[in-house]
Amino acid sequence: MEIPGGVRSAREAGLVACQRCTRVWPAGTEVCDRCGHTIESRDHLALQKVWAWWVVGLACYVPANVLPMLSTRTLVIQQENTIVGGAVELAEHGNWGVAIVILVASVLIPMGKFAVIAALAMSVRHGSSMSRIRRQQLYEVVEYIGRWSMIDVFVVALLSSLVQLGALAAIVPGPASLYFALSVIFTMLSAQSFDSRMIWDPDAVVDKQARAAELRNRAG
Repeated sequence: MEIPGGVRSAREAGLVACQRCTRVWPAGTEVCDRCGHTIESRDHLALQKVWAWWVVGLACYVPANVLPMLSTRTLVIQQENTIVGGAVELAEHGNWGVAIVILVASVLIPMGKFAVIAALAMSVRHGSSMSRIRRQQLYEVVEYIGRWSMIDVFVVALLSSLVQLGALAAIVPGPASLYFALSVIFTMLSAQSFDSRMIWDPDAVVDKQARAAELRNRAG
């Protein structure tokens, strides 16, 4: 198989890279002479790791949205808000911009990441009508967004450190902040466990079979 643009894959060129030190060796090399690591072209447990981290991340995301994210205490009232509840309250007070940012960063983006990772993992196993390039682009988007996924946790930590006025007012993080942070971490691990080269592998097999069939037809 040739990648669009005429660039050959390393597997087509008969090369394999060490996953520890990235040294490139001829295909069939079993042990890296540089670091001593066993060389494998693909991690056969990659999809299992993806799904394991994905399930744990999803399990943490549920209490992150059910339990309170912030607990606000003043002289007259003590209030707890979930992620969605806090966004709704901000919208009711006219802060639509902040409410939309919270909903996008805390609800839409995490759910989108779960959906994209699951779709990519299933496409490797069962195929997909979506082009390989589009799937690769989706994976790169998920990888890029991952670095910004902790924004809610940072906001909670900032508010908790700034609003500490003793008996007058205080803001403390709720249990949802821990679950949300864990969900983000596990989702990032799930995305990192996904080997994007697997997106191209099934088509490589199909292309080889097609070329072999064409050669047989010509020979016949």
